[in-house]
Amino acid sequence: MSEEAKDRRDRGLAIRRREFLRRTAVAAVAPLVAGLGCGRDGGTSGRGDRSGRRDRPGSEAGTGPISSVPELMRVEWGSYDDVVVIDGLASPIQFNIPQERLPLASASLDEVRRSGITAVNVTVNARPIDAATAYERTLARISSWTREVDAHPEVLALARSVDEVREAKRTGRLGLIYGLQDGTPFEDDLDRLEELYVAGVRIVQPTYNVQNQLGSGALVPDDAGLTELGLAAVDRMEALGMLLDLSHCGPRTTSDGIQAASGPVAITHSGCAAVHEHPRNKDDATLRMLAERGGVVGIYLMPFLNPEGPPTAMDVLRHIEHALDVCGEDHVGIGSDQGIVPLDTGGDFRQRFEEVSRQRATAGIAAPREDTVPYVPQLNHPRRMETIAGMMSDHGHPDRVIEKVIGANFMRLFAEVWS
Repeated sequence: MSEEAKDRRDRGLAIRRREFLRRTAVAAVAPLVAGLGCGRDGGTSGRGDRSGRRDRPGSEAGTGPISSVPELMRVEWGSYDDVVVIDGLASPIQFNIPQERLPLASASLDEVRRSGITAVNVTVNARPIDAATAYERTLARISSWTREVDAHPEVLALARSVDEVREAKRTGRLGLIYGLQDGTPFEDDLDRLEELYVAGVRIVQPTYNVQNQLGSGALVPDDAGLTELGLAAVDRMEALGMLLDLSHCGPRTTSDGIQAASGPVAITHSGCAAVHEHPRNKDDATLRMLAERGGVVGIYLMPFLNPEGPPTAMDVLRHIEHALDVCGEDHVGIGSDQGIVPLDTGGDFRQRFEEVSRQRATAGIAAPREDTVPYVPQLNHPRRMETIAGMMSDHGHPDRVIEKVIGANFMRLFAEVWS
């Protein structure tokens, strides 16, 4: 352990025993005056009161009582509204368990506005359905989000450059950075990468969990690495100024991508295998290689952070701190893999969740632990990035490091790749 890490641990010890637990215990009854945790109509959801508390199902699938986890946690950080905040993988609305379709509702736009987030990498790729190809459906999804930007210019903005991210911050809007989580839309025609770039795409993953023509995903048992076509795609992306994202790639495909790129790359949403072993988490050797070449890893808020039960805010912090120890303060960010609008676990949620889980299992893309609801209950509010910043502060991290983790590191990476 580094001297900085030891000092941080010692300085944070008293906080862990006193302030952190106190905040966790009282957070569920915090007033949340900005409307955090309210229903999408801007008031109550019909399943809770105006304190922000919500009723939830009695248990998770195979995880025991969900009520054992404090539901909401609000820890403020004084500099939050003054700095650039970037979520490396997110969306204005829920997308892991869809609960709202476009066009965006006014209450959702209110929560986006209150979130304080400057920009998000929003997934725009789609799988083929019937006669519609993955490429066609991806272009349609891009058009849908662009219509939302045009319809709500006071809340949303396109973010295709660092200048546009800065402008989103200056004007208090959310910048949408279009990203692909799968190379299927272009794997049979790399010229489409240029067309996607013109359409606004700036972040691209070659694979999503399974095998395609470019390489192997995280669930492939025998990862053969990037193919010749995959290597050619990396070259084409770099020439265009697209950021290579290796989050869902298998171990060898990930290392191949880091080494094949001439500049820094990203793992926008993942975790640390040394903290919890999981196919979607990256080992220390990979994280060091990423950092040595200038890249950034974003820590997600997914059930892949711990062995059982819903992940907690402390699980998130453990992965952040391990990544900081391994990669250094210039190479860690947040990629929540969440919607800004909170996940509503009331009503028919259980049925909807199980249906999505069945669909993913049938498609062969479901990772282990997907039978646990994909969120951190304590951080299920639009200001979750501020809470993460506050937690880091309570654990002794200086403001300099916090600012980097919640946004500045991804901004630096964008500036290097997109220029």
